[in-house]
Amino acid sequence: MAGWWPAVSRAARRHPWPTNVLLYGSLFSAGDALQQRLQGGEADWRQTRRVATLVVTFHANFNYVWLGLLERALPGRAPRAVLAKLLWDQVVGAPIAVSAFYTEWTGVLALCTADQLQPCSCSVENSLHWSSRRFLGHLRLFPAEW
Repeated sequence: MAGWWPAVSRAARRHPWPTNVLLYGSLFSAGDALQQRLQGGEADWRQTRRVATLVVTFHANFNYVWLGLLERALPGRAPRAVLAKLLWDQVVGAPIAVSAFYTEWTGVLALCTADQLQPCSCSVENSLHWSSRRFLGHLRLFPAEW
């Protein structure tokens, strides 16, 4: 165990972004597979592969850049700075990060093969309605029946 840790530390210092993306992707994918197993079934590796693709292509990169921007814009560890970072993260960062999970539903980006892509049969108004609902839904701005 002691042999690989210095290599990981060196890689993180030399190449923080790729190391962060790979570590985040590995942990997130392992968490998805573990959650599936804890729910009582076999792991669905196709779903885990999709989750890993989404995490490595978007979430890990977004979090690396977003948290770096927050740290530069609001430096410090004082309670006021931490609360400001938390507020900005929840109001701006969280909706963007959460919306990436619903991109397949809105027809913007489908994480599937080309032969599975089909034109959306729903109206643009319905698609925009549900996109905004998912994007802003965690803020509790809309009633549940909206």
